[in-house]
Amino acid sequence: MKQEAHNPTATAGGATQTFGTEGIAPMDRPSLVTRVLMGTVAWAEKLNLKYSKVGNPPVYDNTTFPWVAEIEREWPLIRAELEKVLVRQADLPSFQDISTDVKTISTDTGWKTFFLAGYGLTSEQNIRQCPETWRIVQKIPGLKTAMFSIFEPGKHLPAHRGPYNGVLRLHLGLIVPEPRDKLAIRVDKQICHWEEGKALVFDDAYNHEAWNHTDKTRVVLFVDFVKPLRFPANLVNWLLLNIAVFTPFIREGLDNHKEWEKRFYAQAEALRNSKAAG
Repeated sequence: MKQEAHNPTATAGGATQTFGTEGIAPMDRPSLVTRVLMGTVAWAEKLNLKYSKVGNPPVYDNTTFPWVAEIEREWPLIRAELEKVLVRQADLPSFQDISTDVKTISTDTGWKTFFLAGYGLTSEQNIRQCPETWRIVQKIPGLKTAMFSIFEPGKHLPAHRGPYNGVLRLHLGLIVPEPRDKLAIRVDKQICHWEEGKALVFDDAYNHEAWNHTDKTRVVLFVDFVKPLRFPANLVNWLLLNIAVFTPFIREGLDNHKEWEKRFYAQAEALRNSKAAG
């Protein structure tokens, strides 16, 4: 959710994607390399809108992606693995502890995560905890990110846009508390409600916000996948997404996650050893 220093707009089927987030200041005096990269991303985003194979709505009809039904069918297996992860919910990292650029929109501990994969980087130890979830998400063409996204009671993520429109996002409802009217996500002008076992596919390059005003935790399986595009946008998109792995904020996120993993699994091992000794 890295923010950019430019703020042009493009129209996509009647809705507008704004290349920047209102109310969030751009970075101070970006370097030449950063300015070139940002200009390239802005050019690529316009290509992605023009050459999309699936249109550019803020929220998609699930039938656009036939594999969504397969993911929904197996949701109880994902939910079962999530329950084991939540035993140590208090020890899970806040999103901004892993991806520091998220601090522009979230600074409290109300948004926790459990990463399986992100932009070519995988967490082997977390995957071992959730083998069925990992097997299931392999059915998603162009998978880029997979994690559990955990909203604590009272969490409100302010309006923002994602860093790049070359991917689309899927939320699979896993734990969705009542009442329904206090828990939602707004994408552009559409307000959507999660449902357990049901997928929501949307383009996070549109302005969006999410909230959990209930007194219970909300959890979704959070997935980013490559947007289906025609040539030449598909080639440019492939290049940018593969280059992204080497950018500082992705590498920093990897380092942060490795440090968290060491602490998390060392604590688990110490607990097992103390129980064995007792």
